Amino acid sequence: MPPKAAKKPETAQKRDRTRAQVLEAALGLFRKRGFDDTSMRDIAVEAGLSLGAAYYYFPSKQSLVLAYYHEVQRAYEAEPAFDATASLEERLRAVLNRRLDLLRRDRPFLGALVRDVGSPDNPVMVFAPETADLRQRSIASFAACVAPEMAALPDAAARLLPTALWALHLVTLLYYIHDRSRGQARTRQLVDDAVALVVPAIMLANTPLAGPLFASVEQTLVRAGLM
Repeated sequence: MPPKAAKKPETAQKRDRTRAQVLEAALGLFRKRGFDDTSMRDIAVEAGLSLGAAYYYFPSKQSLVLAYYHEVQRAYEAEPAFDATASLEERLRAVLNRRLDLLRRDRPFLGALVRDVGSPDNPVMVFAPETADLRQRSIASFAACVAPEMAALPDAAARLLPTALWALHLVTLLYYIHDRSRGQARTRQLVDDAVALVVPAIMLANTPLAGPLFASVEQTLVRAGLM
């Protein structure tokens, strides 16, 4: 009887395909059943894998959520959200609305995640160490949006502005997840109204009195570990 052929090692390409298959299965179930009512076993069955194989690629449902967040960020970065020649108001509206568009299908299951927003040990929360790279990439996208204005601002204000806009984006996302208005029209209106308030504030940042204020705010955020 001939000896059994040695099992070929899994290629990186196949690993990536299988990983994507597990993530796709998980997101489909999260959207259909909700995050809480989907187990890792359910995900493994949906992906056509053993439970052990599913755990090999993703050790927990939270790790699947982190992978999803990275996919959303990559989708944002792959397609320009704004016209660089547009006004500041138009650019900010475009960036904020683009981020809402990317999450449109996933509002129901994301709602289950924000219930644990106060948990310091949850790896998918906004200020968790596991999401640090995503925070920086998201803040960098706002820096790119307002780059022309930043060049004219005092140093402290220029450094603070992208983080402040990122924080505004978090507020709109939280409201969006819970918005029951038709087509989430209230969130879209909130974006318009917020941008209309923020743009004049950015212009005021270049006044002499604003410099010390922004420097003080920056120091506060640095001490808090947010910058």
